Amino acid sequence: MQKKLIHTPEGVRDIYGDEFRHKLLIQRRLNDLINRYGYEDIQTPSFEFFDIFSGNIGTIPSKELYKFFDKEGNTLALRPDFTPSIARAAAKYFAEETLPIRFCYTGSTFNNASDYQGRLKESTEIGAELINDGSVDADVEVILMTTEALKLAGLNDFQISIGNLEFFKGLCAEHGIDEDNELMLREMINDKNHFGTLDILDSLELKDNVKEIFGRMPLLFGGIDVLNEASSYVTNERSRAAISRLEAIYDRLRINGCEKYVSFDLGMLSKYNYYTGIIFRAYTYGSGDAIIKGGRYDNLLSEFGKEAPAVGFCIQLDQLMSVLNRQKITAEETGRESFLIIYDESSYPGAYEEADRLRKGNGTVVLMSEETLGGRDIGTYAENRRLKIMDLR
Repeated sequence: MQKKLIHTPEGVRDIYGDEFRHKLLIQRRLNDLINRYGYEDIQTPSFEFFDIFSGNIGTIPSKELYKFFDKEGNTLALRPDFTPSIARAAAKYFAEETLPIRFCYTGSTFNNASDYQGRLKESTEIGAELINDGSVDADVEVILMTTEALKLAGLNDFQISIGNLEFFKGLCAEHGIDEDNELMLREMINDKNHFGTLDILDSLELKDNVKEIFGRMPLLFGGIDVLNEASSYVTNERSRAAISRLEAIYDRLRINGCEKYVSFDLGMLSKYNYYTGIIFRAYTYGSGDAIIKGGRYDNLLSEFGKEAPAVGFCIQLDQLMSVLNRQKITAEETGRESFLIIYDESSYPGAYEEADRLRKGNGTVVLMSEETLGGRDIGTYAENRRLKIMDLR
């Protein structure tokens, strides 16, 4: 009888051995970093009512959600994104709180898209959300955590690209662009689709100089000088305030010595419609997509009944691990040794006593009897698991 092969569905995979140990180590370190900024861990359900992630909230399109029904006929969805779940929980349990609330999380997200070019459909995210704080300093705090997280993971060459959605929205409001055209224009500019942008602009009754400004947006990226160029194109207060906010963030980052990691992109507008102000993405070698994404979402909590500004970020942990592997960066756990103790019948009491002593001293111990070993070579087994052999027979 032919042995049946058991496969995983497309877009998911098993992780084990050294790869998983490395991932857990990085995960613990990043979570500890965020905790040290005063963020408290929160756990939300893996699935929620469909409306939590619907188009009104502004997450991914409905066709990219994993949807199913409960026994009462309610439509449920696996979370594609943590932020709406955190916003729902904050609105429910902290409705009257006006001082800053800091939450952090670790868990899986699920995205049923087919155009992710190797991205997993189930992926691990680590993130933080700062609620009830609309200040520049709150924006700076999450960008600083992003910088420290990348350094802690072992990366030295990376760039954090920052934009501000308000610059684009100010232009749309100034020139009377309706919501439908704004959304289409936003998508084209965010994708750096110059010809698609021009097609939409040509269909609108706009002056040539206004079309030129929108046409320039995908090209407005680079250093601090980009903000001066962008400022010269606008006269409305909303867009100018967006530029001023980015300048204030840059000044704060210079104080913290992090300005060298920062660039600006006024054409970065994000597919998540709940973003309202600054948005940012972190990039490094070995990945065509951002490994950390974040931004401000000052209107999202109002969808759940609480008026509160908020800003946050999430680390795409699987993307990060892939990048570390390509850049040949590994992390070792310090302060812990691992042992393989081999024993026979006579040394059984001493072996367990020694294992207990090592474990209480923060060691890792695998016990193996002579009978289980059965005369087989243990060297490769121990080497693959980084175990020091203690033969007590």
